[in-house]
Amino acid sequence: MSDLVVELENVRREYKVGDMTTVALAGVSLQVRRGEFVAIVGPSGSGKSTMMNLIGCLDRPSAGRVKIAGADIADMNDNQLTALRSKAIGFVFQQFQLLPLTSAVDNVASPLLYQGLRPREARRRAADMLTRLGLGERLDFDRGRLSGGQQQRVAIARALVTNPDLVLADEPTGALDTQSGAQVMDIFQEMNQEGRTIVLITHDLDVAAAANRRVYIRDGLIERDEAGVGMRRRR
Repeated sequence: MSDLVVELENVRREYKVGDMTTVALAGVSLQVRRGEFVAIVGPSGSGKSTMMNLIGCLDRPSAGRVKIAGADIADMNDNQLTALRSKAIGFVFQQFQLLPLTSAVDNVASPLLYQGLRPREARRRAADMLTRLGLGERLDFDRGRLSGGQQQRVAIARALVTNPDLVLADEPTGALDTQSGAQVMDIFQEMNQEGRTIVLITHDLDVAAAANRRVYIRDGLIERDEAGVGMRRRR
């Protein structure tokens, strides 16, 4: 098994609208090793969201190479990319993206059902993960009965339940108050200490401080890569 979970090699991404070409990434190279906690940091328009879409196999580069968990996405059709996302990547989004009118346990079980697990086993694993994240008494609550912080913990449980190679989090505290956001970042730190590989996309330097490596991007290029810096002290 390769030690590299994410490999971007001289990646360029351009978008064409009519005669206009916008360069979102202008030749980016990045490696993320198994067990790292990396924050990709940049302002709006820096290219960080484009990088997230490429790492998440939601887009393809205009040039260069993208490999996720050892798989080169250039060699894959759409169905294969979907299968890779399901197997290798757990997503955590800013707006949670929970299924409406669906219990927490069924939200978390949904990716396991997609992978073909029997419903009873999927629900058992989902319940175990939610209990671990402090939601054992909220298994049957739908999103309307959960606070923002609780909804994000459900989303994290959904990302973890398939045991993916990579957890990819896009502004995971952006819709939360300060206390709930700090609790969510504590969960990410605990996950990383247990060996999970995490890539976090954010514009917030305080959020990025939770990671043990920070990659700063601006105008489609990596400005600097602070590898091996210490994590912030947990509250």
